[in-house]
Amino acid sequence: MARNPADLAGATPEPPFEIRMDGRAVPALPGQSVAAALWAAGILAWRTTRVNGRPRGAFCGIGSCFDCLATVNGTANQRACLVPARPGDLVTTQEGNGRADLAV
Repeated sequence: MARNPADLAGATPEPPFEIRMDGRAVPALPGQSVAAALWAAGILAWRTTRVNGRPRGAFCGIGSCFDCLATVNGTANQRACLVPARPGDLVTTQEGNGRADLAV
């Protein structure tokens, strides 16, 4: 008999929804972080480094590092591993510092 975690817990999750990454529709599930939704869609990098423009994505996954910074709904320097995905979120690749007034 096939079982899944939702059945075992008696959970009734909300339906999936979409966020957009650089204009591309990305499916997301309730409770997922932006980083988890991007990873699930095969998107592994959404930031470039300040100095050499090298790609970065999630590294630690728990908010300790800053490799997963993204611009979410126009706000730069958001740690994608900590930001809950919400229906209609607009995520864009962050280049370097994002905005000078929010530089890390």
